[in-house]
Order: sequence, then structure tokens, then C-alpha cells
Amino acid sequence: MAAPSPRIHDIWPSVAAALGVEGYTDRLGLPEARGYVVFLVDGMGLLNLRDHEAETPFLSRLDAVEGIRSNLPSTTVTSLTSLGTGLRPGQHGVAGYTVRVPETGERLNSIAWDRPVDPLRWQANPTVLERLAQEHGIAAATVNEARFAGSALTLCTQRGIPFHGVSSAWERHDVLLDLAEADGRPAIYAYESNLDHTGHKLGCGSAEWREELRRIDGDLARLRGDLPDDIRLIVTADHGMIDLAPEGRFDVDEHPHLLDGVELLAGEARFRHLYARPGAAGEIAQCWREELGPERVEVRLRAECEDWFGPLDTSVASRFGDVVVAALGDFAVFSSREFAREMGMIGFHGSTSDVETRIPVLVA
Repeated sequence: MAAPSPRIHDIWPSVAAALGVEGYTDRLGLPEARGYVVFLVDGMGLLNLRDHEAETPFLSRLDAVEGIRSNLPSTTVTSLTSLGTGLRPGQHGVAGYTVRVPETGERLNSIAWDRPVDPLRWQANPTVLERLAQEHGIAAATVNEARFAGSALTLCTQRGIPFHGVSSAWERHDVLLDLAEADGRPAIYAYESNLDHTGHKLGCGSAEWREELRRIDGDLARLRGDLPDDIRLIVTADHGMIDLAPEGRFDVDEHPHLLDGVELLAGEARFRHLYARPGAAGEIAQCWREELGPERVEVRLRAECEDWFGPLDTSVASRFGDVVVAALGDFAVFSSREFAREMGMIGFHGSTSDVETRIPVLVA
């Protein structure tokens, strides 16, 4: 049987192998180098990028590693944890934007971290960069917005290495250069959030989104020009994005029979986790399939999702929905009562489409 195509969790192990660290496999075919900077642009999917080559003269000419995808759900918290740990969601357990805490039955927002959950226990696996630093002497570091220092998601995804908080793109640029020019073998992670925020608010087809993309392209061109020649730059993303028209928005609260037997609704509009009362999962799944139809959703029971999440570790399996609903086409499942904020958004991600799951891995 052929090996599965590489995914986002293969990036840092491949970098480690390219740096000459034993015990890691380069599934991406990366060139050897003294050091690497992995720069992740939130929301910059490969197909989104290819649709806007006029805005990205630098990124569009870079060599691309083909066939790389996010894991599922194709959402920031899950993808960043897969990138950071080198693991699939079924192993690290960060199952989506909102999920059920099995011990309490409460819904956890994995970005706001609005429940008293210890992130070091919630995501107990070490990060790849943590292991590279502690076990192999790699000069690993994170350069990210200062407001993310010590956040729960940072602890889940980037812990165990120095965190350099910055307040502007120019400050990020200078810090990255200082780290890359230092002695040793640097492995540096950098993160850009504004494109994703703009896409959610105004859409990934908006003039504002395109302007943000142009700015990022220019920032990355300057960074590559200033980095030492023996440092490679990888530009990647956590997911892509689609814009949703009003006619594709289905408010489940207007169809309350779909929530019969559902103890908690979670996930996000394009990828819902449904947590069922005992014994009700099969009936719920069938009801959703019949109501919404195969052209609008793919509905699975948790046990049917190994190709989406990877093998489910027993310690985290119950964080994933008893029933999982992936939206197809230009469709999404909203809840005006439970997730009112989503009703005002334009750009979305989370599901299985190529636009949402195909991510760039560009090597400069």
C-alpha cells in the first residue's frame, strides 16, 4: 500500500531531517541547510494563493512542494497543533475550534480558552521544536505576536522553546534576522494572523484581503532577501478559505428536530461536532443525512473518521463528535442561538474541500 500523502504534521520532522537530525524522516524532499525559518500565514490556502498570483509576485515564483494538506478539521487550532507536535488530531486531541470537555460536558473554545482546562494536560505531547532543542541542540524559537505569549494555544502548539513576542511586522523581521544570524542550527517558527482575520470579516474575495496578501508577499520578499544564504525559508499555511453567500447558510435552530438527542453542538459552521445522548448517535446521523442530503453534507460517526483524524487515541477520542458533519460546496451549518458571531462572518474554513485543505509549502 502506498504511503499517505504528506500533511501539515510532516513539516517540522522534514525540517529536522534536512538539518541532519537523526531519527526524523524528510517526507517533503527539503534541501539541506544550516537552518530553517518556517513562516505560517494563517488562512493562505494554496488555491487561494494561486487565484491571486498578481498580488504575490514573490510567492508565486517559489518552488512548491506539491500535494500537502492540512488535517481535519481544516481549522487553525487543529492545524497549528499538528504542525507543532508532528501528530495527527486523533493523537494530539485538539479536535476543533469548539469541542466538548468530556469531564464536564462543557464546550471549550480552543482559541478563547474559556473553560478551566489545563492546556498542558489537554495537549500533553511535546512539540517537535521542544524535542529538537532539548535532545539535539537545535536553536529553536518562536516569533509571534506578543499578545499570544503564554496563551493556552501557544502552550499546546509552541511550548518548550523561547518565545519572542513582537508588535509589528518590522519588529518580527528584525527578530527573525537576529535569530537566523546566530551561531548553530536555527529552526524558527513565525506566524502571521491578519490575512485570516480579514478573510473572516470581509471575505477572501475582498479588496482588503487582496491588499493584505500583497503586504505579506512584500514582507516575505524582504525577509528572504535579508536572511543569510545558508538559511532556508518555508512559507506555509494552516488552511484555505471560502466565502459563503446567504443562500448557503443553514440555521439549525430553525429545524429543531435535527437537535433531538444532541446534548451539545460544537465545531464550526463548515465542520460540526455533534455530541449525542447515549445510544442516539446512529439515529442523529441518519436524520442529518436525510434532512440535508449528500450534496450538502457528509455525515459520519466518530468510528468512521480515521482517514480524517488519524487513529483516535483512547485518551482523547471522546473530544471528537459522536457524529461529525462536514459541509460540502457552498454550504454551512449555523446556529443563531449558540454561535451568533458566525452569522456575521463572510469567510469560512474547516471542511474537506480542496480550497480549505490544500496548503502551500513554498521553499525559498
